[in-house]
Amino acid sequence: MPFALITSATLLLTACGSGSGGPGAADAAGAAAGSGEVPTTDVFSAERKDEAAAKLLPAGTTHLTVAISVGGTPPGTTYLSDGRTLTGQDVDFTKAVAKVLGVKLTVEQASFEAILPALDSGKYDFGASNFGVTDERRKTIDFVTYINDGQGFATRGDSKLSKITDLGQLCGLNVATGAGTTFEATLEENRHVCTDAGKKPYEVQAYAEPSAIWSSVQQGRSDIVMSTINGLRYAVAHQPGLRFLNEYHRLDVGFAFKKGTALAPAFQAAVNRLLADGTYTRILRKWGTTGSAIASSRISPPEVKS
Repeated sequence: MPFALITSATLLLTACGSGSGGPGAADAAGAAAGSGEVPTTDVFSAERKDEAAAKLLPAGTTHLTVAISVGGTPPGTTYLSDGRTLTGQDVDFTKAVAKVLGVKLTVEQASFEAILPALDSGKYDFGASNFGVTDERRKTIDFVTYINDGQGFATRGDSKLSKITDLGQLCGLNVATGAGTTFEATLEENRHVCTDAGKKPYEVQAYAEPSAIWSSVQQGRSDIVMSTINGLRYAVAHQPGLRFLNEYHRLDVGFAFKKGTALAPAFQAAVNRLLADGTYTRILRKWGTTGSAIASSRISPPEVKS
């Protein structure tokens, strides 16, 4: 049965950038994977306003608009079975931070690739869609980190491909990924490694619809997927015939703001409050991503080059 046909929205792959290695692979989301159910544990409603963090907000800030891209397997953002209620790791972190800061939220849905360009116009106050913090993005966007994540690879179970440590190993292959993501940018920027070596370049197949990624792999149009580590692990756990290959490159992930935002210090303090009071750990355990934990939140840290 093709992956794209399994219960529609709840089992699509997010194309943003989250990751878990080692201990994160066997948490609550792993249990949920076995049952095919999206985790519904309440992990943040008991959170209370933290006055010290709230005082860091610009004066008069009582309401914020967040843009979230919908359409992914957990831990990415998806709908519960009622078809109305959004859930996912980014949703839980966003709502928990709002509680700490004592602000009301308006949630706007937008395509992943449209969110960052729209921040500068003021259409949204911030974005929360598993945005990887890269040096290129930091030129125009400010970030407040809440997990450490990254890029990884998966393929069909019958593929002869092994661990990808160099993009030169992809030469001659069709590589599926999400449009507008760090994965697409990484692949496009490094296509020359094949031609430089006198080899046939790999083809980048960028899809706006997450379900199309797995359909392409299952039907043999794509040889391999580059996407979020956590999303790949979840997809492999749900769908027979897929195989997770390896993590490739770790990235911090954060809330995204227009450059020069005055909101960053308050959000950083709020994330650190969640780390201190245990809500942070509860969120990660719910989504099976404890391998993505950070020690403290940072504002626009430099990209770690691997």
